[in-house]
Amino acid sequence: MNTALWILQGLLAVAFVSSGAPKLVGGKAKLANNPQMSWSEDFSDGTIRLVGLTEVLGGLGLLLPPVFQLWEVLTPIAAVGLALVMLGAVGVHMRRKEAFIPALALALLAGFIAVGRFWISPF
Repeated sequence: MNTALWILQGLLAVAFVSSGAPKLVGGKAKLANNPQMSWSEDFSDGTIRLVGLTEVLGGLGLLLPPVFQLWEVLTPIAAVGLALVMLGAVGVHMRRKEAFIPALALALLAGFIAVGRFWISPF
């Protein structure tokens, strides 16, 4: 189970950092040209950058604490935070009548990491 959790943590870390970085760096102006990011029309530049920061820090939180063997409890906490962010994304996509399954899948995977690292296979 530990190996599966490590693999999942790595994959989700890459997904969240690569998804959050453009939101953090480019903000609303960069996302407006991307048809997959049409939800950005509903939010301010500051909110989009905050979501990007949350995704980047959460993604790093999935890997860095256990890699450096420092405050490993931050990993499941980061997973809970990412699951909550993705559940918020599910709500936004449902309200806009857009596809919400990818956000729901990420929320469930992050939730699985949280459960796995809190109770099944902690560090």
